[in-house]
Amino acid sequence: MKFIKWFAEIGAQDVLEVGGKNANLGEMYRALTPLGVRVPNGFAVTAAAYRHLLDVHGAWDRLHELLDDIDPDDVAQLQQRGQAARALILSLELPAEIREEILAGYAKLREEYGDTLSLAVRSSATAEDSPGASFAGQHDTYLNIQGDEALLDAYRRCLASLFTDRAIHYRIDKGISHFTTWNAVTVMKMVRSDVGASGVMFSLDTETGFRDVVFINAAYGLGENVVQGAVDPDTFYVHKPTFEKGHRAVLKRRLGRKQIKMIFSDTLNTDNIAVEFTRNVDTTPEERQRYALTDEEVMVLADYAIKVERHYREQVYGHDQPMDMEWARDGLDGQLYMVQARPETVHSVRRGTVLTRYVLDETGPVRIEGLAVGTKIAAGPVRVIRDVSELDSFRDGEVLVADITTPDWEPVMQRASAIVTNRGGRTCHAAIVARELGLPAIVGTGNATEVLRNGEEVTVSCAEGEVGRVYAGRLKWHVEKTDLSQLPRPKTELMLNVGNPDLAFSLAALPADGVGLARMEFVINNAIKAHPRALLEMDRLDADIRARIEQLLVPFDGDAERFFITTLSEGIATIAAAVWPRPCVVRTSDFKSNEYAQLIGGDVFEPQEANPMLGFRGAARYVDPDYRSAFALECAAIRRAREVIGMDNIIPMIPFCRTVKEAEQVVEVLAENGLKRGENGLQIYMMCEIPNNVIQADAFARHFDGFSIGSNDLTQLTLGVDRDSDRVARDYDERDPGVLEMIRLAIEGCRRNGIHSSLCGQAPSDYPEVAEFLVRHGVDAISLNPDAFLLTWQRVVEVERALAAQA
Repeated sequence: MKFIKWFAEIGAQDVLEVGGKNANLGEMYRALTPLGVRVPNGFAVTAAAYRHLLDVHGAWDRLHELLDDIDPDDVAQLQQRGQAARALILSLELPAEIREEILAGYAKLREEYGDTLSLAVRSSATAEDSPGASFAGQHDTYLNIQGDEALLDAYRRCLASLFTDRAIHYRIDKGISHFTTWNAVTVMKMVRSDVGASGVMFSLDTETGFRDVVFINAAYGLGENVVQGAVDPDTFYVHKPTFEKGHRAVLKRRLGRKQIKMIFSDTLNTDNIAVEFTRNVDTTPEERQRYALTDEEVMVLADYAIKVERHYREQVYGHDQPMDMEWARDGLDGQLYMVQARPETVHSVRRGTVLTRYVLDETGPVRIEGLAVGTKIAAGPVRVIRDVSELDSFRDGEVLVADITTPDWEPVMQRASAIVTNRGGRTCHAAIVARELGLPAIVGTGNATEVLRNGEEVTVSCAEGEVGRVYAGRLKWHVEKTDLSQLPRPKTELMLNVGNPDLAFSLAALPADGVGLARMEFVINNAIKAHPRALLEMDRLDADIRARIEQLLVPFDGDAERFFITTLSEGIATIAAAVWPRPCVVRTSDFKSNEYAQLIGGDVFEPQEANPMLGFRGAARYVDPDYRSAFALECAAIRRAREVIGMDNIIPMIPFCRTVKEAEQVVEVLAENGLKRGENGLQIYMMCEIPNNVIQADAFARHFDGFSIGSNDLTQLTLGVDRDSDRVARDYDERDPGVLEMIRLAIEGCRRNGIHSSLCGQAPSDYPEVAEFLVRHGVDAISLNPDAFLLTWQRVVEVERALAAQA
């Protein structure tokens, strides 16, 4: 055959012959199907067929007339010339030799899959899906095609889509010639995700470039809604290193709204294919409240992604290359298929060791929130665009606000300072283009086009984790750039204080020695929201509170314990994954009774205390008979994070342990709940934050593997100052000589007993002299807030050099 090639005959090296999409499908089908990666079979109609069509009809000269002098920024001209080019291609009759080969290939596919087979017919341009240009959504795809004439018509339409307005503009922007880019076409088995599910996945985190995870988006129906941003999908992360060590668990998940799903219209299977061949329908409440993928299916997809990335690294590129992939679940056969793979085009082309961080210097009223894309900040006047016909009104530097974006919007998106959309997830069209352009974007806000007004000045911040915020007014911010390759490593370990799992991956680029304090309370407060005893003792709650909790449990089939354990374990495991295999010290919950009471149902179970700071908290709570069952949930979450998800770098840490007897009891309770010190390499730390911990350091050290000095509580208890009291706040000072002496004695006690010493309070982040004091007295590690990390790093290096010079 001259004009078609089967997937089994082609590979990644054949881009110029069959286009990027076909080349990658062939590469996967040929090399990865034997490894268990399911890829639908099909064939490529080669670029030679496109050139032969134009040669036969002498159409090249007319195309040159239309495109050689085109001004891509003249919207009217672009539309007129593009339409004329497409009409030209569609008017050309297919030569018999091309027609016969395509139909012979179709007949062979029917022999393999049966006469009920339907086809996906997809454009595969020769410059598409390359490491420098994704061409996301530039060319057309036709789905569920059946019948000879419908196939041939879809083929012609794919060829014509080489000249969509958006594709012409994109090629000019990328410096790619219209006449050295040819359109091949994919013809493959249609995966019936219209009655199943579909989505995209990446072999890295798309926002931060963190490479140790597979990131998966999922929604019901055809994948176009996910790509275009018309739906808020479910998201899943899987940690690649521990997956490859045999662990099979979701690292992190988020339930999307999945408001609609795309299915096929009733007019598809005709001889003359309709251009509008799909429609969106509302999902049911049950579909919205459950995940579109089971955990087992997430594992299958993670396996696919890891195998694809490894193959391309070892056999195609010869270097590390993150991948951007599409998948679909066939609702008829129930199987998961890989339907696309291409190089990721944002983080994979970034080189160097310069760490860039955007930092807000002030805050203001929040106008709206959504999912952050990227980690940058920008400001400008709002421009709400409700329809493509309004694009001409857009001005350079405005914040583009829209329901969703499509490839037709890209000429305007390039001129925006930031992008905000009502709908979409982190892999929607707006998100993909924003990353390529280096713009901050916030997607899935729900109603930005209604809340924001034309002309109002706003600041768009994607620098605060997964939640992106649009602030009123132009706020001040600054950019920090640090060349990590120029940073000498200090001998003292420098670690991070982290509470929010959503920030963890963005902090992974910092050269930290681990996480010295992961605050469990953040996950409980923001993701679980309910008091643990309220989950266990729902019969004690009134109807309204019970209804609120039952709503939280819907994605977990009403299982309260599974909800708590899974959610908490994934939260702390996400923080641990950012530094794995370096240590991650996770402090068990350190809410005070008044804070616990703020959780849903909490006021039913919490005592009224005059001074909660000195009351029912820490170890005393864990060993109390009334609270042991609730603490058991925390232990189960830590154990699941370590043993099921694979984060064996987690070190649990007990806060506010008042007496040696309490230390003995809490270690026993941990062991009863499967966290036995020394078993499976488990270490247990104690917060050293009570003067008695310092005075009896030798006795406490017998029960723990390390002390983490909590300078906040140690200061208030050494000085007798309630740090929550405004009246005496002036006396609260971590630099007080008495406080520093307690810290020195604690470090000395650790050294004397051969256990690890660290400090995780606020002081070294706020006061360079405290960091210097710690280094001079030989602390093993200092745990810092991220915003103070690099400055303290430099200070510690200077102190260590001075000490070495004095020696």
